[in-house]
Formats: sequence, structure tokens, C-alpha cells
Amino acid sequence: MNDPTTIRRLYGRAKGHKLREGQARLVEEFLPALSVPEEGALNASLLFGDDRPLHFEIGFGAGEHLAYRADLLPDHGFIGCEPFLNGVVGALLHIRDKHLPNVRLHMGDALEVLERLPDASLRFVYLLHPDPWPKARHAKRRMMNHGPLDLIAAKLQPGGEFRLGTDDPTYCRWSMMVMNQRRDFEWLAEKPGDFLVRPGGWPQTRYEAKARREGREVWYFRYRCTAH
Repeated sequence: MNDPTTIRRLYGRAKGHKLREGQARLVEEFLPALSVPEEGALNASLLFGDDRPLHFEIGFGAGEHLAYRADLLPDHGFIGCEPFLNGVVGALLHIRDKHLPNVRLHMGDALEVLERLPDASLRFVYLLHPDPWPKARHAKRRMMNHGPLDLIAAKLQPGGEFRLGTDDPTYCRWSMMVMNQRRDFEWLAEKPGDFLVRPGGWPQTRYEAKARREGREVWYFRYRCTAH
């Protein structure tokens, strides 16, 4: 039986509301040019035509954070992975409207793409509001497990940053427990309340705003990679 702390499969939905005609056309005409190649090794030069700092977002939702960061850092390259088609449409709209040439997308398993990048090649990895899989028997499906974190640590540069955001109390406690067991990440918190304050350069998404309207707290974690 697989150790539940080492499973690296990404679980998530692939379908949602039926696309409107304009959305379907956007996917058909715009997505192919921005898609990560389906096979083979990946690097910044292959994806963007030059060697540049790389950022990687796991499950980008509607793409608001991804587009904000790409707009903020136009000389960096951003790779976003999302299994949910409607989320990919949202990201495409942001990329088109903001004229962002420095974003590449993958609709599917983020870990499969992450494995194809060189070790120590990423400046940032983002995991914002992942599915908490709240039932104990589903804990092995959480992205915050040692298998995915081993891979993230391998792909981050020394000193690179892993950012996690969640509005689920169980997932918050679980993540703190898992990260406390690791010696390849340093928690960048100077005082106890730091994880309650959104760091600079971390925009509020619609999902986060909804969580706050519904009375849920949001926690923000920043970790420096000390591996390698």
C-alpha cells in the first residue's frame, strides 16, 4: 500500500459549467500558443525563448494571482497548471486583456509538468487555496504531503520561495504539521501573527474575498527553500 505521505498524484475536477461560444473560441484559438508542450524536458529557454526566472503556480483557479504576478514581473516566466477547464478560460481572459506574453498554461496535472523542469530552476512556487480534502481518509490526496513537497523542494532554487494560502482550518493545521517535519524549508514568519497578514505582491483573489465575506479566516505561509 502507498504511504499516504508520499502520494504525488494531483486530484481535481476537469469539467464545470458548459462554455459559452466566446469562451470555447478563446480556448480553441488562444490556448494552443500558450500551452506547455505535452512531452519532453522543459526549461525557460524552451518556454519563453530566453533564460529567465521561473514561477510555478499549482491550481491557479481563475488565474487572477497568476496574471497579477506576471504583470508585476514582466521579465520573469510564469507556468500555471489547472485541471479545471473553466479556470483555464479565466486565465486566458486575463492573459489576453493584460497582454501577458510571459505566461504558459497546462490544463492537467501540475506535478507531471513540475517533474519535467530542471532541478533548482524555480524562483517561486505557489499553492493557493488547494482542495482541502477534509475527510481523514482523503488526507493522502492533499497537495501538502511529503511526496509533492519533495518535488517542490527539488525544483526550487536555493533560497527560492514556496507560498501557500488556505482558508480551511483543518488544512492550515495539517500544513503546519507537515512543514514542521521538514528541514528543507524555512518558515518566513518573524512573529506569530505574520501568517494572518497578506504579504506584499500577493493579491486578493475573488475566492479569498468570498471566503472573508462568509466569515472564514485566511492564512498566508511563506517558506524559503534551504535544500541543495
